[in-house]
Amino acid sequence: MVFEGFRRQTLDIDLAFEVAGENHGALIQAIRELKEELLLNVEEASPGDFIPLPKGYRERSQFIARYAQIDVFHFDLYSTALSKIERGTEEDFSDVLLLLRSGRMDLQTLEACYSEILPIMGTASLKQDPEEFRRKFDALRQMTAQPAEGLHEA
Repeated sequence: MVFEGFRRQTLDIDLAFEVAGENHGALIQAIRELKEELLLNVEEASPGDFIPLPKGYRERSQFIARYAQIDVFHFDLYSTALSKIERGTEEDFSDVLLLLRSGRMDLQTLEACYSEILPIMGTASLKQDPEEFRRKFDALRQMTAQPAEGLHEA
């Protein structure tokens, strides 16, 4: 949300990465050093840690830039939005609504991704509650019908 310009700061940076096994330790050490040097809270987490990922999430991951030998992508915004809905804080809902209203995502695709993962929600983890997820997604649907003025930027 900071990168997109919707927020000025964040409490932490969630990071998911794919790296050859022989380079994994070196990458972890480099990230650790950057965390300390920049005084950042960096967590190894992705939407897939909280929800089943919808088909096509890799293809929807947006390329940002290449830094030396590292390609950096936004994780699929639809998967990110669904994981925010699953967590369900006011700030999470605000983030999803901002992404929808800014045109970075569309509700039809978000609905399709939601419909795809709902039947398998809760099959991989006891932490996942499909009924609670359904309730939260229904709340988001209601929020999308409200005028944008009632929302605040997080």
